[in-house]
Amino acid sequence: MLPPSRLQELIRLIRTAKTQAQERDIIQKECADIRSAFREEDSNYRSRNVAKLLYMHMLGYPAHFGQMECLKLIASQRFTDKRMGYLGAMLLLDERQDAHLLITNSIKNDLNHSNQFVQALALCTLSCMGSAEMCRDLVSEVDNLLRNSNPYIKKKAALCAVHIVRKVPELIEMFIPACKRLLSEKQHGVLYGAVTLIMEMCQRSTDALAHFRKLVLRLVEILKEIVMSGYSPEHNVSGISDPFLQVRVLRLLRILGHNDEASSEIMNDVLAQVATNTDTNKNAGNAILYETVLTIMDIQSVSGLRVLAVNILGRFLLNNDRNIRYVALISLLKMVQTDNLAVQRHRGTIVDCMRDQDDSVKRRALELSFALVNSNNVRGMMKELLYFLENCKPEQKADCASGIFLTAEKYAPSKRWHIDTTLRVLTTAGNYVRDDAVANFIQLISSANELHAYTVLKLYTTIMHDISQQPLVQVTMWCIGEYGDLLLSGQCEETEPIQVTEDDVLDILETVLQSHMSLPITRAYALTAIMKLSTRIRENVDRIRKVVSIYGSCIDVELQQRAVEYNCIFKKFDHMRYVGIQLFLTYFVNELDHSLFCLTTSLHQIDCHT
Repeated sequence: MLPPSRLQELIRLIRTAKTQAQERDIIQKECADIRSAFREEDSNYRSRNVAKLLYMHMLGYPAHFGQMECLKLIASQRFTDKRMGYLGAMLLLDERQDAHLLITNSIKNDLNHSNQFVQALALCTLSCMGSAEMCRDLVSEVDNLLRNSNPYIKKKAALCAVHIVRKVPELIEMFIPACKRLLSEKQHGVLYGAVTLIMEMCQRSTDALAHFRKLVLRLVEILKEIVMSGYSPEHNVSGISDPFLQVRVLRLLRILGHNDEASSEIMNDVLAQVATNTDTNKNAGNAILYETVLTIMDIQSVSGLRVLAVNILGRFLLNNDRNIRYVALISLLKMVQTDNLAVQRHRGTIVDCMRDQDDSVKRRALELSFALVNSNNVRGMMKELLYFLENCKPEQKADCASGIFLTAEKYAPSKRWHIDTTLRVLTTAGNYVRDDAVANFIQLISSANELHAYTVLKLYTTIMHDISQQPLVQVTMWCIGEYGDLLLSGQCEETEPIQVTEDDVLDILETVLQSHMSLPITRAYALTAIMKLSTRIRENVDRIRKVVSIYGSCIDVELQQRAVEYNCIFKKFDHMRYVGIQLFLTYFVNELDHSLFCLTTSLHQIDCHT
């Protein structure tokens, strides 16, 4: 029988396939040959066949029939077979399959093997696919390897212990003594594994957290040694000494210093040293600075150190890399509540980020800009936000408009400014605002009694040029219906007086009613407004009656019902329109006079009694 083809030949053959069907045919033929070899117990080429099977598995084809062959390779005495067997076990086996329990004894034997590379294979496999049962059975062997004199084995065992802690948290106490010894090592790989293991234990156990807070001083010494050490080719990355270990230590310090004043005080000096001595021209340095900032934010650091962290993020905003700007904006957004004054110093740079080409950066800059608005800078910031609203993409207008509404409501210096700002938003992005924007704006207008004439005049002149923004048109229709008499009088101290006739007002109302851009709810507002005006004008009542009667046969049920009811009012109570208004005014004046008389009498009685 001819020996099976090599893996390189199979790869070359698969790549020559021009269609998916041809590829499937090749795979099926090769799988049939591999199955035959497995049935014949061909041990000489078992490793080669498993390698080809793993490649087909990575292409997405089923390879479960090779699981038992992987177990046989693991039990082999040859290192090449063990290596392929363990690789196959990591790819083809997991906790959901009972077959993975069959290799527990093999892993246990290999953990006690005299060859460090065989031990490393067993540790990697246990770290990758070890179940809770396997971890409980093999935890003693892993703990023994943590005490091994070989740094290569110790770093592998530390990472394996991380997996065991995740699977079986109750075994944490078993690794605590070993972690203390690992922190005294000089080899960076061992230190990295030890710091990772301590992080995992502190996140899962409050007792472990309290215990390892006693080792903060040792972690600070490790970080200081890395920062102050000279050039080391083994650990140098873009001129930075072992940034991976620095980042890990900073993350562990962040966990240990959280809500602990004593630990935080020990870290302050080294954090300031890292923040000032790290090169920002390389991405590795930026990664360390970012972790330093997060650590400063999360511990109980001094105020000067927090200002330094904000300044680092401010420099990140000037970086050409958009990813760095993005993470800086996110971090500043977290700090704005606690260190608002320090973040305010970078307000100009943050506003510039809203003009960035990247949508993600613009979105985060917009959120941060809203968070920076206060009563002192609301006018200047609102100009920038309105400029962004005018130039942003349609999908961003809704969020921006909502933010402007909330900010204006919270920090408005005056009602007129509030009305002008809301009016500009509705003019710019009216069709993108929330559904409650119309009701809120109407409530704002109705509460500003001294600005009714100003508001109705501004709204009227606005929709004379554009009636496409439906929320704006709806508010205008309501205002014309309520304060149309003020519009017709043309008297407004806030703006230059203009002459508006009854025909002008009715023309714009009819335009809205007849426009194809008007929504049914907008036409309802306009129809109600034109009906309200019938009590305030005298010369065009017949025109109003005609418009209302037309909509009595409208296809829209809501408009039809309104028009029919309004027609009934015209027919049955037309003679009472002006008389009713006069009676109401007379009644109101009489009631006011009576109230004033009662108030005067009461004051007189009090005065006499005194």
